[in-house]
Amino acid sequence: MTEIKNNFRVAAIQTVSCARLDENLREAGLLIARAAQAGAELAVLPEYFCFMGHKDADKLAIREMPGSGPIQDFLSSQARQHGIWLVGGTLPLDNDDPGRIYNSSLVYDPSGTRIARYDKIHLFGFNKGQESYDESVSIRAGENPPQTFMAPCGRVGLSICYDLRFPEFFRALGQVNLIILPAAFTYTTGSAHWEVLLRARAIENQCYVLASAQGGKHENGRRTWGHSVLIDPWGDIVDSIAEGPGFAIGDIDLQRLSDVRASLPALKHRTM
Repeated sequence: MTEIKNNFRVAAIQTVSCARLDENLREAGLLIARAAQAGAELAVLPEYFCFMGHKDADKLAIREMPGSGPIQDFLSSQARQHGIWLVGGTLPLDNDDPGRIYNSSLVYDPSGTRIARYDKIHLFGFNKGQESYDESVSIRAGENPPQTFMAPCGRVGLSICYDLRFPEFFRALGQVNLIILPAAFTYTTGSAHWEVLLRARAIENQCYVLASAQGGKHENGRRTWGHSVLIDPWGDIVDSIAEGPGFAIGDIDLQRLSDVRASLPALKHRTM
């Protein structure tokens, strides 16, 4: 049974990933170590932390079967080595569709045991001028319901990037103390909507939100917004980082959570 702690330190790790798996894993390992040294008991990597290819289909070459592979081995060993809870951003997992992968977020406990999995269900599409994206070309939408797990800060809900735009998804998680969102928001959409959407999800669900992002100019020409952040249940920013590798860090304070919910019991006032 997981012991609940009144203060639980968490970190949102930010990377600028490239098309070389080994280099990305090495960079992630260094950032995980730095976050753990700063007191993080739970760390979250960003979406695509392990690989940002030149073409959508490039990720198919590094897909792994669930339960085995160098990316999963890396995540398990990092959680065990540092004695932390580790949310592995996303990685490509195999399924019965040879042309598409699941974009999956895996959670490991301090023993290195995988305890949760969420496959991204909302696939990003955007087309404006010369900028165009269609995740459904290489990604199969997950068929799983919203996923949660228990950590020392209480119940934690899992989400990925584009999920952020669908508030009903987060309601379906039930009452959680922390929402985790690894992402690779584009510079265009991130500069317009990233912070306001994250703060809205924290305020309306009266919980902490920890969002880890890709943040910078990638070798494939893509530019991501970054601004990894921890937001409290009142919508206040606890810590953030703008661009470049690094991390945002802060505490999940259960007293703060309780005070917000007691002073404005919106969750109890819901009628639907």
